Amino acid sequence: MKVDWDKVKQDAELKEDHQVKEELMTQRIVKYIILGLVALALVVGLGCFWYYNDSLKAVNNQKTEAVQVTIPIGSSSKDIARLLKSQGLIKNADIFSFYMKAKSVNGLQAGHYDLSPSMDADTIIATLQKGGKPIEVDVDTKLTVVEGMQLEQIAQMVEENTPIKAADFLATANDASFIEELKSQYPSLISGLDGVEGLKYKLEGYLYPATYDYIAGTNVKDLIKQMVGKMNLEYQKLKEDMGNTSLSFHQILTLASIIEKEGVTDEDRKLISGVFYNRMNNDMPLQSDITVLYALGEHKELVTIKDTEVDSPYNLYKHTGLGPGPYNSPSLSAIQAAIYPTASDYFYFVADIETGNVYYATTLEEHEALVAKYVNKNSGQESSLSSSETE
Repeated sequence: MKVDWDKVKQDAELKEDHQVKEELMTQRIVKYIILGLVALALVVGLGCFWYYNDSLKAVNNQKTEAVQVTIPIGSSSKDIARLLKSQGLIKNADIFSFYMKAKSVNGLQAGHYDLSPSMDADTIIATLQKGGKPIEVDVDTKLTVVEGMQLEQIAQMVEENTPIKAADFLATANDASFIEELKSQYPSLISGLDGVEGLKYKLEGYLYPATYDYIAGTNVKDLIKQMVGKMNLEYQKLKEDMGNTSLSFHQILTLASIIEKEGVTDEDRKLISGVFYNRMNNDMPLQSDITVLYALGEHKELVTIKDTEVDSPYNLYKHTGLGPGPYNSPSLSAIQAAIYPTASDYFYFVADIETGNVYYATTLEEHEALVAKYVNKNSGQESSLSSSETE
């Protein structure tokens, strides 16, 4: 067979030319990709540079109104950055913290400051280096959470003994992001708050009654963590006991907080707990004064019929069940009574105002007679389950 060498040569030349064109095209594509990546990197770099510099500028040049800020003793650069961000004085806490480290900033002083959103990062840093009003009351002390204390009372006690303001304490105890932080630290305890709606304060009842050491400079989050941590320790000890009830620990705390104020002795607390279980099992409202007072946000000796009409999910005259959550910080005695109620046929109880003795009844008629004997004769008023029924 005769070979057409001219055609073979022509085909080879065409193939070589095609390969050369492909190589040139590939080189062009690679070149464009590299140029594109360089351009992208340049744009990103310029964007980051702009964002970095913009984050160090004033939050609002026009907003010169002073914001009072307290820098606690022992605060790190990160602590200060987070505090300034939470007060709306800087745009980005991480960048501000990095900037201080990059500039080797030191000499920041604890104290009370008047800062404003019109200050840029350098102005704020210079102000903190100059120093503010000294923290004169920031000393080591002991804080005692008394059994039955409400969160607002605990916050006030903290304000009276430390530089931490009651408003900051309450705001932190109700802050969703802080609750999530606590959940990561105490998952089995704090997860009991998931899905619970209508709470006045999320951490009401979760600050265990005990005496705590306050070290100068301790911030509000760490202080609350101490108190929740103590509750978590007690909760872990009670986990096996929880098998004695169908209630969640959140519900047990809620019931215990009512029992805490209704009974004094361990015996009475368990009997009162049994009364509440009987009422719940029969779909009867608990009708406890404690819940009405919490709904009212007041402290008074006797609750009137008008008081029991307050519109609140915490008012257990108007609602069955236990309410959204605890009414105070219950003692271990009250918690144990909520887990281990004394079984009885009682549906009512009343306390003698003068002696504190508690009397129990099975029927409404028996209860009303006890109310007339031990309450109305002294007060001349009607009250709640612990003094009279309104069914």
